[in-house]
Amino acid sequence: MFELLHTDGSARAGRLNLAHSIVPTPVFMPVGTQACVKGLDATDLQEILQAKLILANTYHTYLRPGAEIMKEFGGVHKFSGFNGSFLSDSGGFQAFSLGTNVKKTDEGVWFCSHIDGSKHLFTPESVLDMQYALNSDIMMVLDDLIALPATQQRLAQSVETTTKWAKRSIDYHNAQKSQGKASTNHLFGIVQGGVSEQFRSQSALELRELEFDGYALGGLAVGESAEQMYATIAHTAPLLPESKPRYLMGVGTPENIIESIDRGVDMFDCVMPCRNARNGTLFTHFGKLNIKNTKHKHDQSPLDPLCTCYTCARYSRAYLHHLNKAQELTYHRLATLHNLSYYMTLVRGAREAILQDRWQSFKAEFYAKRA
Repeated sequence: MFELLHTDGSARAGRLNLAHSIVPTPVFMPVGTQACVKGLDATDLQEILQAKLILANTYHTYLRPGAEIMKEFGGVHKFSGFNGSFLSDSGGFQAFSLGTNVKKTDEGVWFCSHIDGSKHLFTPESVLDMQYALNSDIMMVLDDLIALPATQQRLAQSVETTTKWAKRSIDYHNAQKSQGKASTNHLFGIVQGGVSEQFRSQSALELRELEFDGYALGGLAVGESAEQMYATIAHTAPLLPESKPRYLMGVGTPENIIESIDRGVDMFDCVMPCRNARNGTLFTHFGKLNIKNTKHKHDQSPLDPLCTCYTCARYSRAYLHHLNKAQELTYHRLATLHNLSYYMTLVRGAREAILQDRWQSFKAEFYAKRA
């Protein structure tokens, strides 16, 4: 599934061989929460952004449209029209954050739908059943995510529950494979433990023994400082198998991504480029730009003079400023295309630099432009 092609320091360049695409790493995955990236369609993703791997959310697709419709279509690929690969999260984070009357038990997570209030149970097995219905190329286990800071007792409980559920998940997945099913659905474990080196080590070593197809670092960017997050990544990444992909979940800014690649991470996703685009914040080589600012009203230059994306090649800051002020839906598409292109071009450039043994100079250039 994963080939590690080259390293430059701790930074890694590799390749994911999935059923629906071959994915060069490092990779940034656009977030397609409800089987779509907000404001874009499959043509935008495939032909303009040339995305090979995007994320779908198990919680949202479970509630709407549901597993039966996904099965009717043979999975999320045909349903959405995106012919690349999908990674699906377990939905556990959304069950905690969006549901009401949430209750965690040894069995799983009870929650009430944010749509109609109906009651549901997510178990390690049931979230995999939903991901099989999606036919996800990469599936995530149900884990016990907590906000930070947290007590030692809560961290210990989180690691214990995460390992227990991970064991149930891998046993269930292996049972499916023994029946000739799920041969192209790869399963990732999720390392928890807050910013504690002790608990991160415990979680990583316990999950290694279960031999997942890949490993994610979960429970970061949930209240800790950037320095604490970087230290946790630097400690945890070397504990994971070198031959398996490493995925940092839900992080983050361009700086976060550069620093995490520097510490050995291969895969990223975050809602930030899409959400910020919709709210008027656009990413450039020189930092963030607020398109709402009136100084852009007459500006004929592109958003980023170093960017060759679909939006920058065709439209001015003045036009994007006008669309934003007029609340035109076209703004959301053009701004989202730009921000995603910036993120995806950044990690593609990082990959080329790693392959050419010039990672540190690439990183220095990244910060020099922003300064």
